Amino acid sequence: MAEVFRPHAEGIDLFVRLTPKAAKDAIEGIEETADGRAHLKARVRAVPEKGAANHALEKLVAKAFGMPTGSVRMVAGGTSRLKTLRIIGDTAKLAEAIARIAAT
Repeated sequence: MAEVFRPHAEGIDLFVRLTPKAAKDAIEGIEETADGRAHLKARVRAVPEKGAANHALEKLVAKAFGMPTGSVRMVAGGTSRLKTLRIIGDTAKLAEAIARIAAT
């Protein structure tokens, strides 16, 4: 399976597939697309208007990683379902957190 993140100088860039207008906010593991790319699957209740769903995703991911919201920001995919989030922190600890989240 392809990696769901890539290391970055400040931490990691996490690849996410977001579904807005869901029944609940949740991270649902990792999926691989037909082209071989891996993404963390996430759902948020927020609607995709005026950045509400993107902001909800940043908060959801920060909470899942046990980090302040300011440590997570969107760097690509603002209007797409496939997004890239930059998470600031220790790369090894963030990779461990992804493994833990993916296992649940």
